[in-house]
Amino acid sequence: MSAIVLGTSFGLLIIFLSMGVYVFASLGTVALILFWVFIPAKWHVLTGMLLWPASTNWLLLSIPLFVLMGELILRAGIADRLYRAISYWLIGIPGGLLYSNIVACGIFSAVSGSSVATAATIGTVAIPNFASRGYNERLVLGSLAAGGTLGILIPPSIHLILYGYFTGTSIGKLFMAGFMPGLVLMLLFMLLIFGASILSPNWTGIENKVSWTVRLRSLKDFVPTCVLIVIVLGSIYRGVATPTEAAGYGVTGAFLLGLCYRSVNYRMLSEAVTSTIRTSSFILMIVIAGNLFNYALVILDVPQQIASAVGGLGLSQWVLLVVIILLYIFLGMFMESFTIVVTTVPMLAPLLFATGKDPVLLGVLFVILLEMALITPPVGLNLYVIHGLRQTRGSINDVIVGALPFVLCMLAMIGILTLFPQIALWLPQTMFGS
Repeated sequence: MSAIVLGTSFGLLIIFLSMGVYVFASLGTVALILFWVFIPAKWHVLTGMLLWPASTNWLLLSIPLFVLMGELILRAGIADRLYRAISYWLIGIPGGLLYSNIVACGIFSAVSGSSVATAATIGTVAIPNFASRGYNERLVLGSLAAGGTLGILIPPSIHLILYGYFTGTSIGKLFMAGFMPGLVLMLLFMLLIFGASILSPNWTGIENKVSWTVRLRSLKDFVPTCVLIVIVLGSIYRGVATPTEAAGYGVTGAFLLGLCYRSVNYRMLSEAVTSTIRTSSFILMIVIAGNLFNYALVILDVPQQIASAVGGLGLSQWVLLVVIILLYIFLGMFMESFTIVVTTVPMLAPLLFATGKDPVLLGVLFVILLEMALITPPVGLNLYVIHGLRQTRGSINDVIVGALPFVLCMLAMIGILTLFPQIALWLPQTMFGS
């Protein structure tokens, strides 16, 4: 019974998505069909009971606030100043601008919470800098697409917020757990670029020397953003504020930075708020529809039966983890990352919890798998974002070929965290206790 219900549900979901139906409408329609078929007398009552708490959850309020913070920083020109400042410090080494892509993406991730926003923002300011410098275009585009994925791992991550919402895991612990793996993944990306520059020196272009005077002056564009990051994340880590309150601090700080740079005006604020409403509505409608979908499966006892069936197979946590990795790689080829979160985390997380996996560590592993989905064809959103920003004519295959080597770094990161989980768990255990 559970296999039939699950197979039919995901079959309908894939059909709706392939027809171009909006994700939230696809999830909601499948959920309503399940309610109507199996619980015909109470489906309308259950729908109302589930929609209200999901749409008034205090934790989810942090999502539009973090999105607004990123929008203000983007439209105030702070991201452009940040990238320029970073490039001045790294431009003297072979492939310096490629390293700048990764570092800038990592820092912007700490104020955006979104992978697509990170890729689009840094891509917009970075790509013009590579003109006529002799860099390998595929490596440039791939580094930006992969660097953008850091937006959902380095806190404040919207995907970690959603994971915490669906599993009841502390958002503060998840944010802290994502910090060190984010830095290690940045290092792996940079090691890949270093290896490429050694094997093919002609890929890393020609650099102009920058004086120390220019570098020191650039700190005025670099330090304020770092201070904002410390305020937002530090307030969460020290227990001064909840994630939602910290997001409010971030919005205020981004607005004040915009005032300092004299870039705040009515048009800028209007565009930032409009874009925030559009993005937040997209995310929250998927979450609300996902709640309906998951609750329908719970009522039909699908997750419990799957857990019993998997438990009966006697699989070790390692084998189960490999199966889930392969599943996420497969789903990432056809589904958008938010859809993967709301449809799989509520079912798969309890399976790994039962094997003794730490919920916080598991959240980080899930997010890295989602990062892979963002740069694997044919649906990888970051690939299309970067392709749309390029200034030369060419196929999207250029972006795909450039990004795929970075998938190996993500797989390596999963292996490292599996062998050395304290990389992710040390900070949350230190700050919050075991």
